[in-house]
Amino acid sequence: MKYLIVGLGNIGDEYAHTRHNIGFDVADALAEKYKEIFKPDRYVDLAEFSLRGRQVVVIKPNTYMNLSGKALRYWMQALKIPVENVFVVVDDLAIGFNKIRIRGNGSDAGHNGLKSIQELLLTQNYPRLRFGIGNNYAKGRQVEFVLGKWDNEELKEIPILINKSVQAVESFVLRGLAATMNDFNK
Repeated sequence: MKYLIVGLGNIGDEYAHTRHNIGFDVADALAEKYKEIFKPDRYVDLAEFSLRGRQVVVIKPNTYMNLSGKALRYWMQALKIPVENVFVVVDDLAIGFNKIRIRGNGSDAGHNGLKSIQELLLTQNYPRLRFGIGNNYAKGRQVEFVLGKWDNEELKEIPILINKSVQAVESFVLRGLAATMNDFNK
Protein backbone atom coordinates (compact mmCIF):
# COMPACT_ATOMS: atom_id res chain seq x y z
CA MET A 1 0.00 0.00 0.00
CA LYS A 2 1.25 3.47 -0.91
CA TYR A 3 0.52 6.74 0.85
CA LEU A 4 1.24 10.29 -0.28
CA ILE A 5 1.82 12.83 2.48
CA VAL A 6 1.77 16.42 1.22
CA GLY A 7 3.16 19.22 3.37
CA LEU A 8 2.03 22.58 2.00
CA GLY A 9 4.25 25.65 2.05
CA ASN A 10 6.26 28.07 -0.03
CA ILE A 11 9.85 27.62 -1.13
CA GLY A 12 12.48 30.21 -0.24
CA ASP A 13 14.27 31.33 2.89
CA GLU A 14 11.85 34.21 3.45
CA TYR A 15 9.04 31.70 4.02
CA ALA A 16 10.98 29.16 6.10
CA HIS A 17 9.37 28.38 9.46
CA THR A 18 6.50 30.83 9.00
CA ARG A 19 2.94 29.96 10.00
CA HIS A 20 2.04 29.34 6.34
CA ASN A 21 4.87 26.81 6.01
CA ILE A 22 3.90 24.54 8.88
CA GLY A 23 3.10 21.82 6.33
CA PHE A 24 6.75 21.84 5.25
CA ASP A 25 7.89 21.74 8.88
CA VAL A 26 5.71 18.70 9.63
CA ALA A 27 6.96 16.99 6.45
CA ASP A 28 10.56 17.71 7.49
CA ALA A 29 9.98 16.26 10.97
CA LEU A 30 8.38 13.15 9.49
CA ALA A 31 11.31 12.53 7.11
CA GLU A 32 13.82 13.23 9.88
CA LYS A 33 12.14 10.70 12.19
CA TYR A 34 12.66 8.01 9.57
CA LYS A 35 16.17 9.25 8.77
CA GLU A 36 15.30 10.23 5.21
CA ILE A 37 16.33 13.34 3.33
CA PHE A 38 14.38 15.24 0.72
CA LYS A 39 15.63 15.11 -2.83
CA PRO A 40 14.50 17.43 -5.62
CA ASP A 41 12.17 15.83 -8.14
CA ARG A 42 9.47 16.99 -10.52
CA TYR A 43 7.50 19.85 -8.90
CA VAL A 44 8.57 18.74 -5.39
CA ASP A 45 11.17 17.81 -2.88
CA LEU A 46 10.50 14.15 -2.10
CA ALA A 47 11.39 11.70 0.66
CA GLU A 48 10.18 8.13 1.05
CA PHE A 49 10.31 5.38 3.63
CA SER A 50 8.52 2.24 4.67
CA LEU A 51 6.25 2.14 7.70
CA ARG A 52 5.32 -1.41 8.70
CA GLY A 53 5.21 -2.57 5.11
CA ARG A 54 3.45 0.52 3.77
CA GLN A 55 5.29 2.78 1.32
CA VAL A 56 5.11 6.41 2.43
CA VAL A 57 6.05 9.17 -0.01
CA VAL A 58 6.34 12.65 1.51
CA ILE A 59 6.35 15.66 -0.80
CA LYS A 60 6.86 19.37 -0.38
CA PRO A 61 5.64 21.10 -3.55
CA ASN A 62 8.06 23.66 -5.01
CA THR A 63 5.27 25.19 -7.08
CA TYR A 64 4.47 27.74 -4.36
CA MET A 65 1.31 27.45 -2.32
CA ASN A 66 -1.10 28.69 -5.00
CA LEU A 67 -0.18 25.85 -7.41
CA SER A 68 0.11 23.01 -4.86
CA GLY A 69 -2.52 20.99 -6.72
CA LYS A 70 -0.26 20.68 -9.77
CA ALA A 71 2.41 18.83 -7.77
CA LEU A 72 -0.10 16.73 -5.84
CA ARG A 73 -1.99 15.61 -8.94
CA TYR A 74 1.23 14.76 -10.79
CA TRP A 75 2.53 12.54 -7.98
CA MET A 76 -0.83 10.88 -7.35
CA GLN A 77 -0.91 9.88 -11.02
CA ALA A 78 2.79 8.96 -11.26
CA LEU A 79 2.62 6.71 -8.18
CA LYS A 80 -0.96 5.53 -8.77
CA ILE A 81 -2.05 6.60 -5.30
CA PRO A 82 -5.82 6.92 -4.75
CA VAL A 83 -7.16 10.09 -3.17
CA GLU A 84 -8.13 8.24 0.02
CA ASN A 85 -4.40 7.49 0.58
CA VAL A 86 -3.40 11.16 0.28
CA PHE A 87 -2.95 13.23 3.43
CA VAL A 88 -2.46 16.99 3.10
CA VAL A 89 -0.92 18.98 5.98
CA VAL A 90 -1.93 22.63 5.92
CA ASP A 91 -2.07 25.74 8.12
CA ASP A 92 -5.53 26.95 9.16
CA LEU A 93 -6.53 30.40 10.44
CA ALA A 94 -9.98 29.20 11.54
CA ILE A 95 -8.51 26.84 14.13
CA GLY A 96 -6.98 28.17 17.32
CA PHE A 97 -3.28 27.84 17.87
CA ASN A 98 -2.33 24.66 19.75
CA LYS A 99 -4.95 22.53 17.97
CA ILE A 100 -4.98 20.22 14.98
CA ARG A 101 -8.00 18.81 13.17
CA ILE A 102 -8.20 15.85 10.86
CA ARG A 103 -10.88 15.87 8.15
CA GLY A 104 -11.78 13.66 5.22
CA ASN A 105 -13.31 16.47 3.20
CA GLY A 106 -14.31 20.11 3.32
CA SER A 107 -14.08 23.42 1.54
CA ASP A 108 -10.86 25.30 0.89
CA ALA A 109 -11.97 27.93 3.45
CA GLY A 110 -10.15 30.59 1.43
CA HIS A 111 -6.80 28.77 1.57
CA ASN A 112 -5.11 29.06 -1.82
CA GLY A 113 -3.19 25.79 -1.49
CA LEU A 114 -6.40 23.85 -0.82
CA LYS A 115 -8.19 25.77 -3.57
CA SER A 116 -5.54 24.66 -6.08
CA ILE A 117 -5.82 21.05 -4.92
CA GLN A 118 -9.62 21.04 -5.18
CA GLU A 119 -9.55 22.62 -8.63
CA LEU A 120 -7.14 20.02 -9.99
CA LEU A 121 -8.51 16.95 -8.18
CA LEU A 122 -12.09 18.05 -8.95
CA THR A 123 -13.15 17.13 -5.43
CA GLN A 124 -13.19 18.40 -1.85
CA ASN A 125 -13.00 14.81 -0.61
CA TYR A 126 -9.41 14.19 0.39
CA PRO A 127 -7.95 13.67 3.88
CA ARG A 128 -6.17 16.58 5.48
CA LEU A 129 -4.59 17.68 8.74
CA ARG A 130 -5.47 21.27 9.53
CA PHE A 131 -2.82 22.81 11.80
CA GLY A 132 -4.31 25.68 13.79
CA ILE A 133 -2.33 28.90 13.57
CA GLY A 134 -5.03 31.06 15.17
CA ASN A 135 -6.17 34.45 13.98
CA ASN A 136 -4.45 36.83 16.36
CA TYR A 137 -3.89 39.70 13.94
CA ALA A 138 -5.19 43.22 13.47
CA LYS A 139 -7.72 43.99 10.76
CA GLY A 140 -6.04 44.12 7.37
CA ARG A 141 -2.97 42.25 8.60
CA GLN A 142 -3.92 38.66 7.67
CA VAL A 143 -1.23 38.17 5.01
CA GLU A 144 1.44 39.61 7.29
CA PHE A 145 0.31 37.28 10.10
CA VAL A 146 0.15 34.14 7.95
CA LEU A 147 3.55 34.79 6.36
CA GLY A 148 5.02 35.84 9.71
CA LYS A 149 7.19 33.90 12.12
CA TRP A 150 5.85 32.30 15.29
CA ASP A 151 6.06 34.48 18.39
CA ASN A 152 8.19 33.41 21.38
CA GLU A 153 5.28 31.84 23.27
CA GLU A 154 4.18 29.88 20.20
CA LEU A 155 7.74 28.71 19.55
CA LYS A 156 7.70 26.89 22.89
CA GLU A 157 4.71 24.80 21.71
CA ILE A 158 5.63 24.25 18.05
CA PRO A 159 7.88 21.17 18.57
CA ILE A 160 5.11 19.48 20.59
CA LEU A 161 2.48 20.30 17.95
CA ILE A 162 4.72 19.15 15.10
CA ASN A 163 5.35 15.87 16.94
CA LYS A 164 1.60 15.43 17.45
CA SER A 165 1.08 16.06 13.73
CA VAL A 166 3.72 13.45 12.84
CA GLN A 167 1.90 10.98 15.09
CA ALA A 168 -1.36 11.80 13.28
CA VAL A 169 0.28 11.10 9.91
CA GLU A 170 1.57 7.76 11.19
CA SER A 171 -1.87 6.92 12.55
CA PHE A 172 -3.44 7.77 9.18
CA VAL A 173 -1.03 5.43 7.38
CA LEU A 174 -1.32 2.58 9.88
CA ARG A 175 -4.91 2.84 11.12
CA GLY A 176 -6.85 4.88 8.57
CA LEU A 177 -8.76 8.14 8.55
CA ALA A 178 -11.65 7.27 10.88
CA ALA A 179 -9.44 6.03 13.73
CA THR A 180 -7.10 8.99 13.30
CA MET A 181 -9.98 11.47 13.43
CA ASN A 182 -11.33 9.72 16.51
CA ASP A 183 -7.99 9.90 18.33
CA PHE A 184 -6.77 13.37 17.30
CA ASN A 185 -9.94 15.47 17.05
CA LYS A 186 -10.42 15.78 20.78
